[in-house]
Amino acid sequence: MKTLTGKKLRLAHRIYLVLGALFICSLVVSNLIFQKFFYWNPFGIFNFEISVGLLPYPITFLVTDLVSEIYGRRKANDLVLAGIFASVFSLGIIGVANVVPAIDGSPVQDLVFNKVFGATTIAVLASMTAYLFAQLVDIQIYHFWKRVTKGKKLWLRNNLSTIFSQFVDTLSVLLLLCYFKVLLWDQFGPLLLAGFLFKVLVAFIDTPLLYAGVFIFKRLFGLETGEEIKID
Repeated sequence: MKTLTGKKLRLAHRIYLVLGALFICSLVVSNLIFQKFFYWNPFGIFNFEISVGLLPYPITFLVTDLVSEIYGRRKANDLVLAGIFASVFSLGIIGVANVVPAIDGSPVQDLVFNKVFGATTIAVLASMTAYLFAQLVDIQIYHFWKRVTKGKKLWLRNNLSTIFSQFVDTLSVLLLLCYFKVLLWDQFGPLLLAGFLFKVLVAFIDTPLLYAGVFIFKRLFGLETGEEIKID
């Protein structure tokens, strides 16, 4: 654990806040936009039927892996808890917005607003439950392989932790959404397969981004292999 002082410490705090903001924004937005689904067929190989909520969601796992690598497990867990709080707070805001009646001249009337955000409460609760479990799994697996590899083979712990935790997340949230009848059970199998494969693909794609981030941090703060920054 490396202790920083002066400008380096302030810079480490600022970067952590930026990563935290990126993490929380991605998490909350993914819960708000999840009801829109689309098809994506990269290179004609596989036809993904996925929610647009999955587009920002992998960012959360990339950020927690980067924070785990540089700032340690405790600071990564702090982000998870902050994300839970932000999601709950967003539910309160949406609840108030649903209760107040729209005026006649409002561009968005109550019916449209409720249709778009009506399932948000159940979706956020389901997502938070699955997300909390998956993120804790991701962080635990990441640090397990970090100890085993003695801080080396970043690609291995990034992909193993992300792939397994993303499967846990996808399975959990779809089970809950189907159980509460937000989605139909007929959609469960196709969405599970498409969602998991999409997240696996993204996990491989974001590996170079994680390497780039870790490289920048190591050069910026003079970190050795496996060394972490200590910030309070």
